[in-house]
Amino acid sequence: MTLNPLAEALNSTLSANGASILEMLSKKGKAIFFPSKGILGQSAEAKGKEINATIGTALEDDGSPLVLPSVHKSLNLPKNAFLYAPSSGNPDMRDAWKNQILIKNPSLAGKNFSRPIVTSALTHAISCAGYLFLDPNDKVIIPDLYWDNYELVFENAYGAKITTYKTFNKGGFNIAALEKAVNRGPIGKKVLLLNFPNNPTGYTATEEEAKAIADILVRAAEKGNKIVVLLDDAYFGLVYEDGVTKESLFTKLVDAHQNILAVKLDGPTKEDYVWGFRVGFMSFGFKDATPEQLKALESKAAGVVRGNISNAPNISQRILLEAYKNPEYAREKEEKYSVLKNRYDVIRKTLAEHPEYKDAFEAMPFNSGYFMCVKPRGVDAENVRKELLEHYSTGVIVLSGLLRLAFSAVPTDKLPKLFDNVYRAILALR
Repeated sequence: MTLNPLAEALNSTLSANGASILEMLSKKGKAIFFPSKGILGQSAEAKGKEINATIGTALEDDGSPLVLPSVHKSLNLPKNAFLYAPSSGNPDMRDAWKNQILIKNPSLAGKNFSRPIVTSALTHAISCAGYLFLDPNDKVIIPDLYWDNYELVFENAYGAKITTYKTFNKGGFNIAALEKAVNRGPIGKKVLLLNFPNNPTGYTATEEEAKAIADILVRAAEKGNKIVVLLDDAYFGLVYEDGVTKESLFTKLVDAHQNILAVKLDGPTKEDYVWGFRVGFMSFGFKDATPEQLKALESKAAGVVRGNISNAPNISQRILLEAYKNPEYAREKEEKYSVLKNRYDVIRKTLAEHPEYKDAFEAMPFNSGYFMCVKPRGVDAENVRKELLEHYSTGVIVLSGLLRLAFSAVPTDKLPKLFDNVYRAILALR
């Protein structure tokens, strides 16, 4: 494949100073670039001119966006919210999110990482990562309890192969299995995904486990492996127990080793309870990264967005920016967190008060997020799901032989009934 000169320039930057980042990119990742010399670049050059006939938007004679009043009146936003955002995202949104990452992850103070690129929510960020780093038949190392959408993105869209290891061991994250999975096969490029809080289990690594994970990856990198770590932080911040890591693993990996590229995939969807806004972010970091190299990764990611969806919704970004400026934002967010924390506490109390439930199902480790899972004893999980629907007016999800219970969506006073229904359904099937 003949590469565009802009792609070649980015690749050269990523190879500078002996960096190994270029070796981690897929063929598509090596070829992608942001078309700064095309329509977007020419439009940027014409900005501020008396006559600007470059961009495909429609304007009133006074220069404001041509907007239907019936649409505009439903939004408490200026008309410029109706315009395109840049492919990399609204600049103010990018800066605001990076600032939030730093506030929520104080260990990042003084560490170097990219300016976030805006995607159309976190699923799109995962897909962009697949574009950048996965070739057909590449392996993606993931714990065996994972969100099933990874299969559509990594396997169906990019032809990669998911390889798994046991998520839990003795009530905690299976550190030994992760180490074995990372070191399986010859030295070379390794791509893995870690999702904390985990969907479906609602488990986040403890502080001790997080350090052990980072140590394993550093040791693997020291052997010469080129490691891409995709960090799905969709449920970041929703941690309900002491001793559980409250910061992203990004903090431990962003400057861990020259052969480790940390890719943080996050967004406000769950953090700020805006599921339909479809705004997400990609951030990059590796040890000794230069500003030019981080900018090159941003340009490639922006090129993926440009060639895929053009840009993420500007209106959503504008609404979020206004929320982040609101002095009530932090207090309101804490109030919503408290709702979920209270539901978590009710579940713990319910399980403790009903030891008989252990005869019907095993509660898998959980300490965070939106979900928890139970493993039915002696009956098929799918049969339990159907029994719950038909006889108990209760809906749950079956994944990997487990029942996933989204306590985030269940009124607090109905949580005890949810578990009693599960218990009775299992006994009925027996």
